[in-house]
Amino acid sequence: MRDLLELRDEIDQIDSQIVDLYERRMAISEEVAEYKIAVGKKVFDKQREVSKLETLSRKGTTPFLKHGIRELFEQIMSMSRKRQYQLLTEHGQTEKPDFKEVDHLNYKNAKIVFQGTEGAYSQLALNEYFGENADSYHVDTWRDAMEAIQNGEADYAVFPIENSSAGIVSENYDLMVEYNNYIVGEQIIRIDHALLGLPEADMDDITDIYSHPQALMQCSKYLESHRDWEKHSLKNTAMSAQKIKEDGKKNKAAIASTLTADIYGLKVLDEAIQNNKNNYTKFIIVANKKIFESRANKISISFEVPHESGSLYHKLSHFIYNGINMNKIESRPVQGKAWEYRFFVDIEGNLNDAAVQNALRGLTEETIRLKILGNYVSAEGNE
Repeated sequence: MRDLLELRDEIDQIDSQIVDLYERRMAISEEVAEYKIAVGKKVFDKQREVSKLETLSRKGTTPFLKHGIRELFEQIMSMSRKRQYQLLTEHGQTEKPDFKEVDHLNYKNAKIVFQGTEGAYSQLALNEYFGENADSYHVDTWRDAMEAIQNGEADYAVFPIENSSAGIVSENYDLMVEYNNYIVGEQIIRIDHALLGLPEADMDDITDIYSHPQALMQCSKYLESHRDWEKHSLKNTAMSAQKIKEDGKKNKAAIASTLTADIYGLKVLDEAIQNNKNNYTKFIIVANKKIFESRANKISISFEVPHESGSLYHKLSHFIYNGINMNKIESRPVQGKAWEYRFFVDIEGNLNDAAVQNALRGLTEETIRLKILGNYVSAEGNE
């Protein structure tokens, strides 16, 4: 048996050779990039890479080594592409996204739409962002709000996108892909849920609870202690309060804000009933314009990737190699494609940043249906 130190010494020598070969390969890769720049050829040549990986993996003498060789060269090729994207930028071949930079958003005479009815949390977020004197109106569904800004009936719309307790509002993620509307701002508000009933109602009278599914989830522990109550989902918390008022039945109660109690003349039967006392909801401000403020520091994108091993990892590594911080990733099923997913990613940065442009160039070439959902000022840290 050979001595361990001797074996390690031999590995060190081989590793040094690998480093030398890697640097030689990257130097040649840069020459390839120069050629592609000269003739206007794209960096990513999938057919060439697939063929090359197949040829190289066959050189392995065992299934384990075949797999390892493929994984190794997938990584090497990925790094080679990233360097080529950098060289394109260094040669002035930037691909700035077709978004217009503005000093600030124009709210003057703006009409803002939100889903729900008077007293909805979306209206509270709207008032926080635009001011309480904003010209706003409400519609029945989130899709209606998307239609309103796409058709020019409103300038901005306010949508809940994520709650700190119950997670994402999946329907609104899907709508952001479906419509050609874009995120231009963000607002976070604290959510305190209350149990509301008719003025003459008491806790012992309640048998039925109405609210939005997210609110019901956020108050699940409280509702678990009242298992005899039947839960009903409605489109909006404020609509639930409105229903209690209109139905006029003592056995019905709503989970909504205390503001809606004032609006609809209801009694607060219990307060702060949400699971998490530090309960926040993030809202996005959406417009039918590809614009971003100069001070924007957050970018949201969506894309699909081939259903292949390691595919997502290689795509996300564009952020690593460009020094970009990714602070969120979500996935949603792709409609009509079983077990295929669309990814939603939030990163820090501005569309004017060279590093961001490099990363987006690579993602545009290597992913499917990449969409920049918006570049805007993050509200995180201001809640």
